[in-house]
Amino acid sequence: MKRLTDPQEIMEKSKKYNLHSWSAQKKLSPKVITRAEGIYFWDGDGKRYYDMSSQLVNMNIGHGNKKVIAAIQEQAEKLPFISPACAIDVRSQVAEMIIDVAPDNMGKVFFTLAGAEANENAIKIAKMVTGRHKIFSRYRSYHGATYGAANLTGEPRRYTCEPGIPGFIKFFDPYIYQAPIRFENEEAATAYYLARLREQILYEGRDQIAAIVLESVTGSNGGIIPPKGYMQGVRDLCTEFGIMMVCDEVMAGWGRTGEWFAIDNYHVQPDMITFAKGITCGYVPLGGVIVSREIADHFDENVLYCGLTYSGHPMGCAAGIATLGVYKELNLIARAKERGVLLGNILEDLREKHPCVGEVRYIGLFSAIELVKDRATHEPIVPYGSDPHKIMPRILGMLMARGFSTYTHENCIMIAPPLIITEKELKDAMAIMDEVLTEVDAMI
Repeated sequence: MKRLTDPQEIMEKSKKYNLHSWSAQKKLSPKVITRAEGIYFWDGDGKRYYDMSSQLVNMNIGHGNKKVIAAIQEQAEKLPFISPACAIDVRSQVAEMIIDVAPDNMGKVFFTLAGAEANENAIKIAKMVTGRHKIFSRYRSYHGATYGAANLTGEPRRYTCEPGIPGFIKFFDPYIYQAPIRFENEEAATAYYLARLREQILYEGRDQIAAIVLESVTGSNGGIIPPKGYMQGVRDLCTEFGIMMVCDEVMAGWGRTGEWFAIDNYHVQPDMITFAKGITCGYVPLGGVIVSREIADHFDENVLYCGLTYSGHPMGCAAGIATLGVYKELNLIARAKERGVLLGNILEDLREKHPCVGEVRYIGLFSAIELVKDRATHEPIVPYGSDPHKIMPRILGMLMARGFSTYTHENCIMIAPPLIITEKELKDAMAIMDEVLTEVDAMI
């Protein structure tokens, strides 16, 4: 069958036959993309864009990596699919490679296709191991759009799945910038939020809670970085009450924060880590749950009631092996930390320069710019869960018009470029952000 080549025809057929995520369909005008390479992609008119969100914070190694493409091609010719019940070379090898870079207490991997499936299965595993039924997660979180993952999610994208599954409990994030209390320091904020979490655990029944699930660094809901001592405090609470600590690293994992996993920044060992995105950087789907040796041992004698047709898909595993090789060959974990220092300096300069910037948050190449109407009161540029005048889409459009591609959520602009970005590329792209923020200053 002849492939479509005309950009206008591609766009029209997309609108006619595709349902596009998170959108009312009638007014959509999807951008037609024809190719991508490195940190760039091009539209049907030949316009080039900096991919400053790594698409959906998954293209960590950038676009068009030849080694990963070759691994997929080779696997497609050798063995494109075999049942998850079988042992095959790539499935065994990538699992070993994942355990080698995971925290020291980790023992085995259960593979999925994506992050939502990973979180779904982590919930099931926590319930099976503990015999408990309640699951804690935070309000400013996103864990996926499948039914269980949506119930785990705290932000407004969960609403369409409510009333939801019994036993899903929300608690407040240590979101210091928008807290109703002005804390003296990070340690004071940590003490406050951990005390509230402990209180909630007691009210909900200390022997009823199977897991506390939290993004090691909150992703799309504002790039919220845990204050000093917070993650260790959550670990201590989980240990005290026999609760599984599950770190969602779907977005923050695989070098994004300058460590293999974001939780490594805090020297904490969770019971489970969920992952996807950067394990294959979107070249083909792969996700999974990394479980501790203690959990792995539990299933030596107890049935693991988890299963997916495409668990550990051979082509995904082959891509994962190649991708992990690229991380190591290009030293991308260390490069993310190094480039993150430059990005942090640029973001701090933007905060000083632009009244519309309330706070910037960054760790490695994972960052957010929080936009406000008033720095003194921290009033967001748009109310939480509402943007009636479409201010954030307007700002996004201003960036796109200049060739800067990213996404926004609530009142935050996400900045998370591929880890391969050079200093010059980072400076040039962020100069565009500087221009647009000048226009936003005028808007407020």
